[in-house]
Parts: sequence; structure tokens; C-alpha cells
Amino acid sequence: MAEKFNYKRVIFPDGKQGRFIEKVLVKIPLQKAMSLCGLSARTIRDWRREKFSMDYKSLKILCRHIKLSIPHNIKLQDRYWYVVKGASKGGEAIMQKYGRVGGDPEYRKMKWREWWEREGKYKKYSVVGTSKPIKTPSFSEDLAEFVGIILGDGGISRYQMVITLHMIDDKEYGNFICNLAKELFGVPVGIHSDKKNSVIDYVISRIELIRLLKKLGLKEGNKVKQQVDIPDWIKKNKKYSIACVRGLVDTDGCIFTHRYKVKHKIYSYKKLSFTSRSGPLRLSVFRILNSLDIKSRLDNDYDVMIDAQQDTSKYFRVIGSHNPKHLKRYKD
Repeated sequence: MAEKFNYKRVIFPDGKQGRFIEKVLVKIPLQKAMSLCGLSARTIRDWRREKFSMDYKSLKILCRHIKLSIPHNIKLQDRYWYVVKGASKGGEAIMQKYGRVGGDPEYRKMKWREWWEREGKYKKYSVVGTSKPIKTPSFSEDLAEFVGIILGDGGISRYQMVITLHMIDDKEYGNFICNLAKELFGVPVGIHSDKKNSVIDYVISRIELIRLLKKLGLKEGNKVKQQVDIPDWIKKNKKYSIACVRGLVDTDGCIFTHRYKVKHKIYSYKKLSFTSRSGPLRLSVFRILNSLDIKSRLDNDYDVMIDAQQDTSKYFRVIGSHNPKHLKRYKD
């Protein structure tokens, strides 16, 4: 009977999941937690920053290993429970307003014809299939950094570009991304919050932008399946490479404290990791870091690690960060 709960999602009160993972990582190293749960370092770190909810099976494994009771203030939900709830509420609102799902199609057509005759046909970009223009930027460090951001926590579809960040931890960084997008492309950025999963989507809906991003070397669809890489025009330029790695690490990187004990005394220092399931992308980041004399290594299947304290310090001197969350964790 207990087996059916293993893949349910664990909903902690706000801030509690991150504290739980921190407590686990004080008692066991990250590599041990990964091995116990059969997951990547990125998943564990995403749980720590509460980007996603953890599964009940992993919670049981970790609690049993560190000899900790299962938290009493959690709730269990089915996977994708929020989708059903959101769809149900949307359907109820539509039924209440129109008396049927989808509203009255004849009424909708009538109002569209009224709008078309009144003003629609006179608008320059109202014709179906006509795309709205964007500002076309030249190659630059800012453009290279934006490409890195998309390769990290972003993606493109046929009509949209979406960047997904943590609602609280990355709020200031989200403002930076909005300003950078407006400066580069001259378009507004839509912001959509998902409070249940503590994430915010930053969205630009422009066909011309998608066309431009594809020309810059980005690919539509699943980045892992396509094993994406940093575009050649960036890798061939040192300044662009630095900017792109900054965007990648600001989104898919992590600054964490490594602790160890010698003769009953605890020591600690900062390490940096970049996580990606794309092999070519990890290899490019590894090569760029080492070309800058920032020693790094390819760790397990998904991480690029900077271990030495002097190399982490050099990373922030040479490459830097525009994500206040990373800067705060490094300085603290």
C-alpha cells in the first residue's frame, strides 16, 4: 500500500523544503544524496531552491538515511495535480460567464467582424500571418549573454521564447532579464507567475524574435534531446564566450559551501557548479573556463565543477555574475 505514495509530490510550507535539503546536505555530501535517490545534482539543488517539489520516495530515503522523522507539516499531491486544478477553475469560470465551454462562437464571430470593420482592417499589423517587427541587435556581449540565459533556463517554441526562474530567489535577476530583452530587441516581456510551483515565466511572443534566435544558433524544442551547444559565433570570440558562460551559470549554475572536518574542526569554502544534460554544452563550458585558466572538471554525468577556492574567486573576477542570488551566496 505504501508503494502508491512513492511518486506523489511533497508540498512543504514555504521555505521548509529548502531548509530540509540544507539539513540533509549538512549530514551527507551531495554525491551521496544523488546516489541514494538516483537523481542528478541539479535536481537536488532545484529542490533546495524550491524550484520544484520533491517526490515522497526520495523524502523517505533521505530521512531514513540521516535518521530523521518524516516532516509532519507536509501534504502529498499527485504528479501534475496543479494542471487539473488550474483546468478545472478555468472551466468553471468559462461556464459561469458563457454557460458553455468555449463561449458562444456566433457571438464571438459577430464581435470580431465589428472590430474588423471599425478598426482592425486599418491596422498595419492586423492581417493574419503578418508578424510584428523587432529591433535586430548586432553581435555583442549582451546578445551572447542572452543566448546563454536561453540555453540555461530558457527555451523557444514556434511562436514564443520562455525563460523560467524561481519566483523568490531569482526575482531581481528576472528584472535584469526583462531590461536586457527590451534593450536588445525592443519588445515587451510578459510575466506569468505559478505560485504553486514558485516559478515565474518570462515570455516574449514574437515570430520575428524566434526567427532571429534560430539564425543565432538556438534550436526550437527540447534542448536535451537535441544536445544543444554554444553557437560558433560565440565560441570564436573570447568576450562573447565569457558573456555566454555568465548567462549559463547565472541560470543553471549553483554556488554552494563545501564543508569538511579535520581533527574535529569544521572547515568550509565556496564551490561553483554548472549543470546541464547536454554533453556538447557542458564540454564547451569546461573548455571556455580552462581557456581562461579557471580550473574546472567534468563531474559525473551532468556537472562542470570549479572546486578550488582560488578558481571560484577567479571566476567572479573574470566572468562575474548579474544574478544577485549568486553574488549574495558567494559573498556570504
